[in-house]
Amino acid sequence: MLLASKTRTLDLGRSQVMGILNLTPDSFSDGGSYTDRDVALRHALQLVRDGATIIDVGGESTRPGAAEVSEQQELDRVVPVIERLRQELDCWISVDTSKAIVMREAVCGGADLINDVRALREPGALQVAVDSGAAVCLMHMQGQPRTMQQAPDYQDVATEVTTFLRERLAACEAVGIPRQRICLDPGFGFGKSLKHNYELLGRLHRLHDLKLPLLIGMSRKSMIGQLLDREVSQRLAGSLAAALYAVSQGAQIIRVHDVKETADALRVWQEATQYKG
Repeated sequence: MLLASKTRTLDLGRSQVMGILNLTPDSFSDGGSYTDRDVALRHALQLVRDGATIIDVGGESTRPGAAEVSEQQELDRVVPVIERLRQELDCWISVDTSKAIVMREAVCGGADLINDVRALREPGALQVAVDSGAAVCLMHMQGQPRTMQQAPDYQDVATEVTTFLRERLAACEAVGIPRQRICLDPGFGFGKSLKHNYELLGRLHRLHDLKLPLLIGMSRKSMIGQLLDREVSQRLAGSLAAALYAVSQGAQIIRVHDVKETADALRVWQEATQYKG
C-alpha cells in the first residue's frame, strides 16, 4: 500500500512513524517547548534521526478548551518552519491544520500532507486540497475541539466513525482527489469517552472496509492517562502498547511524541512478525 503526494510516494508496506512538532504555547503535552524556530528545527532533525519518516507540524492546539488561533497567527507559526524543514530534510512534512489558507501556504512552503482534524469540512479546504496535489488525512471528530469531550455519544462508535470517513472519502473523490492521496484517522480522543476510545481501538479492523491507509494518534493522550492513572509525562509505556496494538490491527502510520522509543518497539515487533507461523 502506498500514499502519494504530488512529489513523493510513501511505502506503507512497513508501519511509518510520524513525529509531532507542536509550535503552540498550549498543546496538552509539550506546549511551548518548540515555539522558537531554531529549537523547532533541531527537534525535527532529532525526530528524523530517531526514526520518524514524517514530521507533523502544528500551529494550533486542538485540546479541549484550547484558545482559537487566527489565520495570521497560524501562518506565522508554521509556514517559516515548514520552509526551513524542507531545506534541511528529505522526509515527508505534514501540516496539522483545518484552515484553507494555512493548507495552501504550507504546501507551497514544502508540505506533502494535509492532516486535518475536521476532514476538509472548513470553507475552501476541499478545493485547496484538490489544487495542491498534497496527500490528505481525513480524521473523525464528534463536535468541535473546544467542546468535543462534553458528553460524546454513540450507538456504535466503530460503525459511526467508519460511516463518517466513508462520506468524507466520497466527498474527496467527487472533487477529484484520488484515493492514493488519502489516508484516514479514526480520531482517538476527539469527541470520544474512555470506553469509546478503547472500543474503537479494539475494533480498528472495521476501518479496513474502506481500503485506505490508517493514521493513528494516541500518544500520551488522556485515554492512556485515565486508564492507568498516569500524568502526561508518565504515559510512554501505555502509548507504546497502544501503538503496537494498532499496528497489529493494520495501522500504517503512528503519530507520536516519543519517536525513538516507538521506532524501537516497532522494529522489534516487525522483526518477530516476519517469522510468525
